[in-house]
Amino acid sequence: MTAVDGLSDSTEVVEMEDVPSQFFVEKHSWEGLRDIIHCSRKYSGMIANKAPHDFQFVQKKDENGPHSHRLYYLGMPYGSRENSLLYSEIPKKIRKEALLVLSWKQMLDHFQATPHQGAYSREEELLRERKRLGAFGITSYDYHSQTGLFLFQASNSLFYCQDGGNNGFIVSSAPVKPVEIKTQCSGTRMDPKICPGDPNFIAFINNNDLWIANIKTCEERRLTYCHKGLKASLESFQGYPKIASCHVKQSFAWCALSGWAVLLDRSQRKLQLVLLPPALFIPVTDDPALRQESLEAVPSNTQPYIIYEETTDVWINVHDIFYPFIQTTEDEFTFIWVNESKTGFSHLYKITSLLQPGCYHWTEDYQHVEDFKCAIKEEVTLTSGEWEVLARHGSKIWVNEATKLVYFQGTRDTPLEHHLYVVSCESPGDVVRLTKPGFSHSCSVSQNFDFFVSHYSNVSTPPCVHVYKLTSSEGDPLHMVPEFWASMMESPDYNPPEIFDFPGKSGFQLYGMVYKPHNLQPGRKHPTVLFVYGGPQVQLVNNSFKGMKYLRLNTLASLGYAVVVIDGRGSCQRGLEFEGALKNKMGQVEIEDQVEGLQYVAEKFNFVDLSRVAIHGWSYGGFLSLMGLIQRPNVFKLAIAGAPVTVWMAYDTGYTERYMDVPENNQQGYEEGSVALHVDKLPSEPNRLLILHGFLDENVHFFHTNFLVSQIIRAGKPYQLQVYPNERHSIRCPESGEHYEIMLLHFLQQYL
Repeated sequence: MTAVDGLSDSTEVVEMEDVPSQFFVEKHSWEGLRDIIHCSRKYSGMIANKAPHDFQFVQKKDENGPHSHRLYYLGMPYGSRENSLLYSEIPKKIRKEALLVLSWKQMLDHFQATPHQGAYSREEELLRERKRLGAFGITSYDYHSQTGLFLFQASNSLFYCQDGGNNGFIVSSAPVKPVEIKTQCSGTRMDPKICPGDPNFIAFINNNDLWIANIKTCEERRLTYCHKGLKASLESFQGYPKIASCHVKQSFAWCALSGWAVLLDRSQRKLQLVLLPPALFIPVTDDPALRQESLEAVPSNTQPYIIYEETTDVWINVHDIFYPFIQTTEDEFTFIWVNESKTGFSHLYKITSLLQPGCYHWTEDYQHVEDFKCAIKEEVTLTSGEWEVLARHGSKIWVNEATKLVYFQGTRDTPLEHHLYVVSCESPGDVVRLTKPGFSHSCSVSQNFDFFVSHYSNVSTPPCVHVYKLTSSEGDPLHMVPEFWASMMESPDYNPPEIFDFPGKSGFQLYGMVYKPHNLQPGRKHPTVLFVYGGPQVQLVNNSFKGMKYLRLNTLASLGYAVVVIDGRGSCQRGLEFEGALKNKMGQVEIEDQVEGLQYVAEKFNFVDLSRVAIHGWSYGGFLSLMGLIQRPNVFKLAIAGAPVTVWMAYDTGYTERYMDVPENNQQGYEEGSVALHVDKLPSEPNRLLILHGFLDENVHFFHTNFLVSQIIRAGKPYQLQVYPNERHSIRCPESGEHYEIMLLHFLQQYL
């Protein structure tokens, strides 16, 4: 008997609502997926982020010439596959009714900056990994404004050329040939810097030690004998003992940043800003008599000064924002500094410290660090509020001492956008935005503060680069008006994600973005991929272009997947309280925010299928992918974990202790946050877990995956493993990258 036959005359027939049907992604062969990846990469070439960066303005002094400035930068010329040193001329006058697009001109003549067949030295490979560099060619340069000297690393060597400065502009109709700096050093010379006082001298790192060289005579001298004390960057004089090891007593024979230094305690909750007079630096010697002679030569009134101190209960985010004013008296020192600990948000302060002599003499052991601490005469708040001045990741400020104005980048309008602002350091109050809203900007200001260049984009606009002229009245220099002057790059079309926000149960407003399936059909539920990072120092969701870095997410959307990205508690640029939610609890709070976001998206957008959700991420995102499957196997059908940290006791000491303290103080946090200790909670169904890892990973060592898999086998749980034998933390080889993307798509189409 059918259901219809069973109905009596008195039975009320209720019309059922349409139940959304599931959308199934078309399954492709391995070769078919390879073709899809090739097409995706071909499209990426059309929207490739080849925008110029690392700008340097140089003013032209020719009053009769047509150009006011020459703008130097790194960029990828049309038809090239590597970054090179380029320049553009900025005209004094423009036709306002026409769009002026500046031409990119080559500085260097037929110069190949990438080593032959991409054969970087091991030191360079590791530095590129740490800096997350994907571009080839010249990736940075140093510039000496008085002489116009450019110094850069390329082809496993160091080179220099000159243009601008007091010697005039040499490069005009024809580019120049850079000069290689010869060396007797074995190994690669890293992170070259020009001596500000005498540009004939440069400094560099070689085999973990600091060297100087004369570029004219090629004479070289080794300055330190640090035994692996210096990393491949002059900005990174930091080292930590192994987690849970004894607290070592450290002494420094050399500090790379003479003049001033930032000192942190091991817990990274106390910071001291120290002035180091050059007279304190003495030769390193094992001869006690020579050392004593050097000590006695130090003037008796010479001492270090602790000019500022910060403490916090969370952690201190280190930065390089420090601007010293010229001293007008010997006993006072005024500077601009960024402090996050005071209010929980990074803000600018103008500080005056009293350089009071202590009771310390170099021939005696000091009794207490308080001997060097200076009193604070004045601390003026320049910016304030629940937003941040950008200070991390190489951010800069520009100070015009003539007009008493400070230019900086921040998130005053919205945490999703970076803007250029200006504030008075003499009478702070108004903070004036100089860049247009609706975009996220990265800016550089000219030395005479009359121009700035902005590399900007939003989620729907690929990067543009525009130059603006700054004008203001003499009576009101603060409220200046940026005038569009010229373009260096316009943007093509792009299919963007959509940004959303929702109130989290934690009390914070959370932000996310969703890539809608390209073949979206009303009433159909699509399989969903949650792309996650979730750790500190990173913000995924903001109003900037996502095309290249997250091209894979757009590819997933083109195949019919819904893709969701959420910045939960722990991500950066939302203040220290928001980021500090992870303090001692990594892996315990992040998934909650991700699941809340998924549920919100499913309610807001009717196309998300909560019964078919995969979680995928790399590094900290790989760690959270595993945590998601362990903590919420009812929410996540699949987990695809790339290079995951699986036991915090075995990860980088400085990073781990910063966020998790030492194990003896946080045993529970270490245990609950180590996924390898919770494999018994993984699902027993096959084809729900895929782990990927580069065998040469120097960041998250392959030990983490090895230990995890051993524990999984011991627990009798199913898993799949994909190893990339010649890859480090980031997949660099194009063939490996292609294989990883195909593997990802194949696993999703087969099992989601």
